[in-house]
Amino acid sequence: MGRNNPAEAKGKTERQQTILRLIQEHPISRQEVLLEHLRQEGFEVTQATISRDIRELCLVKAATADGYRYVSSHNESLNPKMQGRFETIFRESVLGVDFAGHVVLVKCYSGMANAACEVFDALKWKNVVGTLSGDDTFLIVARSERDAKTICSELTRHIGQK
Repeated sequence: MGRNNPAEAKGKTERQQTILRLIQEHPISRQEVLLEHLRQEGFEVTQATISRDIRELCLVKAATADGYRYVSSHNESLNPKMQGRFETIFRESVLGVDFAGHVVLVKCYSGMANAACEVFDALKWKNVVGTLSGDDTFLIVARSERDAKTICSELTRHIGQK
């Protein structure tokens, strides 16, 4: 395959999008673990390819409460001040989170949806097309149903909902 092969470029784009989704969904801290996840997703790649993808996507290892994991260096949620503000406002404002199709619904205490939506927007989540806020509810429009499910799971963890 040549460098300008469209099939190869499409595969690379899909693979890199999958990598970004996988590092959001799983606490991946080693290239070998990422390689195994990619193989489970149907990608046959080498360690060198993974290494190149990590560099091109600007992934870095960040310390979390559960240890180290790959994250996008462009992710503003790494800013501890912004992350703390998000967690406090979100936990105090949100009653529940659910999704249907591409849309995530965030149910809040009366009058709190604008504040919760504002801190959500400030973190510039990946694969979010936009948000719409009301008095006690805000909606998040995701790029795909899978993205909506991932966002819903992440937000549910922030409010301690099972």
